[in-house]
This record gives sequence, C-alpha cells and structure tokens, in this order.
Amino acid sequence: MESLRSYGIHLVLLGLIVVTASPSPAFLTGNSISNMLMQVAPLGIVAIGQVLVILVRGLDLSVASVMATAAVVATSFNGQNGDAFFVFVVAMAIGVIAGLVNGLLITKRNVSPFLATLATLATTALLQGLRFAYTQGAPSGNVPPIYRVLGSQTFLDLPINLMILIALTIVFSVPQHRSTCGRRVYLMGRNPAMARLVDINPDRVTIASYVISGGLAALAGLIYSGFVGIVDNWVGRGFEFDLIVAAVMGGVALSGGRGSILEPGRKRVE
Repeated sequence: MESLRSYGIHLVLLGLIVVTASPSPAFLTGNSISNMLMQVAPLGIVAIGQVLVILVRGLDLSVASVMATAAVVATSFNGQNGDAFFVFVVAMAIGVIAGLVNGLLITKRNVSPFLATLATLATTALLQGLRFAYTQGAPSGNVPPIYRVLGSQTFLDLPINLMILIALTIVFSVPQHRSTCGRRVYLMGRNPAMARLVDINPDRVTIASYVISGGLAALAGLIYSGFVGIVDNWVGRGFEFDLIVAAVMGGVALSGGRGSILEPGRKRVE
C-alpha cells in the first residue's frame, strides 16, 4: 500500500499516455515526445525551487513574474552571443534579489508567504508594465542565439533544456538526502521549534530556499525565452499554480517537511 500511495501518480500518468496514444499513434512518435519534453522542461526547473520552498512551509507566487522579467531582459540587448553572459548575470540577479526580498519579508517581518510573494509578483509586474510602455505592447528584440540553442535545440535527440533539468535535479537532489543542509530543510518544515532547539537557524534556511527558487525561475525564464524566440511579457503565465499542483501531485506536503524532488512522499529528518 505504501508503494501504491507513493507511486500511484506514475501509474495514472502511464494510463493517461496509453489512453491518449490509442486514437492517435503519432502521439508517441519521437518528435512529439521531444516537443512535449522541451515545453515542460522550464516548468520542471522552476518546480525544483518551488519544492524547496514548500518543504520549509512556504509558497512562492512570484516565480512566473520573475520568469517573464528574465525573458524581457534576455531580449533587451542586441541579440548577439556577446551579450549572453551579461544577460545571464542581470537575469539571475533579478531572480536572486526577488527571492531574497521574499525570504526577508517572511522571516524578518513575519509576512505570510502568500502575501510576501504576491507583493514581489506585483513589483516584478511593474517592471513588465514599463516594458509594455517601452514596446507599446508589441514584441521586439531578439534572444541571443545561445539561448535559442538551450531552449529549442536537441543533442543526441534529447532536448538540451531537458538535459539541464536532469542536471539540476541531480545537483539539488543529492544534497537534499545526503547532506546536513538537506536534513535542516526537512526538520525546519516539520518542526521549526525543534529546529531552533538543535541550533538550526530557520530564517537562514527559509531565505536560502527562496533565493534558490528565484534564481531557478530566472534561469527558466531565459531558457523559455529561447524556446519562444522573441520577447514575450507573458512567459510563465500561470506557472505559479501549475507548480503548486505539480509539487503536490508529486507527493510534497503543503504543510512542509514531507516530499522530495525525486521520491514522492519521502521524509528525511535523520
């Protein structure tokens, strides 16, 4: 029963694939699968950060707006590879600052995660509004070619953005289960008072989780802008709710302290 509870969602997904593919065999062709994976990879990248935030009893509603702002930044220069590094630094700075602001509001000002991230969403939306005024609502600007490669090309028939997602999953999953930092995240989510008793700084853990979430959202925005190919002020629209659903369906408890990036429903507090 425990296995069924943990991996039942995978069986449901397998059933949906079979039902969908039955009337349309083209659904399971290589190109179709590659396109689907290419589109879902940015969502998966942001989901990693959202899982970390939920594990510490938080919620990040600002990720979609951070993604859009990063995408706007990606197309605000000459669209040449020479600008790619500068675009990356600026976009990541936006994401990290947004996450830092979220974390500080929640830990230092005792603002609820919902209201804090909603306020950050409104701030980044203001930046988008300025962009709308500048472009008069019409798409303009080009994405540096390197981001087009990362967002819309394949290597050995695998989408490059999917490879990035797999790499990030490994990078964040291993410490989550095999490091002191990972144990602190789980303990913080399950019992903040106990975390303080064992000399864990809950504020530091919470802030770090939101900073990671913001940074991953900015990275996903850059990659997604490469997939779209032009400036889009609505990149990531609706992702904030899709991410919460994805995390919960993957076994992460909204109450915190239970779940994992890879293993549904896993607890880790040893």
